[in-house]
Amino acid sequence: MVITAVALWVATLVVHGIDVTAATTPRKVGTLVAVAVVFGLINGFLKPIVKTVGCAFYVLTLGLFAFVVNGLLLWLASWAAGKMHLPFHVSGFWAAVWGAIVVGVVSWLLNLFVHDDQD
Repeated sequence: MVITAVALWVATLVVHGIDVTAATTPRKVGTLVAVAVVFGLINGFLKPIVKTVGCAFYVLTLGLFAFVVNGLLLWLASWAAGKMHLPFHVSGFWAAVWGAIVVGVVSWLLNLFVHDDQD
């Protein structure tokens, strides 16, 4: 969750169209953590369903359809955050796709440095 929150923060810095409009730093941090939880829940519940239903698209596009799916899931997280009155907004499809790419890459890089001792 913390890694996803940091990745979302990086996406707000890098991608035009992804914004956290909270006034104070603690509120921004809280918003990013809350959106990370929402994004994680959406990914946990919807992504397996979408992957199963859209399997043919994954095969036909050699996996590139995953960028579209991840972008749409980020966009859905933005919509859900708006319904919960969180100051997080993704302003369009392409911002969502690029944001999902940034979140994925940053999460992957940060996970390289976090060791899971549950072996």
